Amino acid sequence: MQTVSAPTPPSPLREKLALYLDLIRVKPPVGWLLLTWPTLAALWLASGGWPGWHLFLIFAFGPFLMHSAGCCINDVADREFDRHVKRTVQRPITTGKMGVPEALAVGAVLSLVGLGMAFTINWQTVVCSIPALLIAIIYPFSKRWFSMPQAVLGVAFGFGILMAYTAAQGRLPLDALLLFAFSIIYTLGYDTSYAMVDRDDDLKIGIQTSAITLGRLDVFAIISFYVIFLAGWLAVIAWRFTAMELPPRSLLWLCLGFAAAAAQVAWHYTLIRGRTRPGCHKAFLNSHWISCAVFVGIVLAMA
Repeated sequence: MQTVSAPTPPSPLREKLALYLDLIRVKPPVGWLLLTWPTLAALWLASGGWPGWHLFLIFAFGPFLMHSAGCCINDVADREFDRHVKRTVQRPITTGKMGVPEALAVGAVLSLVGLGMAFTINWQTVVCSIPALLIAIIYPFSKRWFSMPQAVLGVAFGFGILMAYTAAQGRLPLDALLLFAFSIIYTLGYDTSYAMVDRDDDLKIGIQTSAITLGRLDVFAIISFYVIFLAGWLAVIAWRFTAMELPPRSLLWLCLGFAAAAAQVAWHYTLIRGRTRPGCHKAFLNSHWISCAVFVGIVLAMA
């Protein structure tokens, strides 16, 4: 008779690594991709095309670092709230598998690495990175006193766009500021759909979110946020392309990218209109493809 051997338990090192990966949200990757695509799109626009390997690698990897550091801060700040939310009850700090000092240490190391990368560019980018980090620290606490904390998150995420412009041009022209403003509206869209997943739990524990503030206008507001974001970015980029005197085919690629993004917005409406947890969560998990389509359109247009 053949005996079945017991499965080998994971090593302590592998268990610790799994906790770190859970802490910084490697899976699912939607969080850092939502920061990455608009940042890279801004980098392409600011550079007038391919930015070179130095800037590309920094702005491809930097958003991951900063988002991961933000997750560490967020989980420390929300550790008591997370115990009462179905989606977050198994997070490492909430379960006690990781202590607060350790999580803060991870966040500090990631932040320092990100800041060190900014030092390889120019002083303008370093200056721009400091308020970005401060706002990322403030964001988790804004849920206690601000009815639309998603706007605070949008400001933190939008700084990637400003840093891309300072890295490529050493300044912040009007188009950078406009793209930054419209990116905040984009964040209001996808993070409101995310907040809809936790709305019942958030009402019980007394924190504020845009999903609670908007009430029955939530679905209309999300789609409106997406439309404003796409219309605003398209107008700014088309104006930029006109100044660069790019050929008509460039506008064609750009419009195709935005059309793909608009089609996804229509699909998102079908996911969130019923206000179900699975539907809203699926919408959020796929929301980064909207800005990905915009980024691809910009890359093809400027190739």
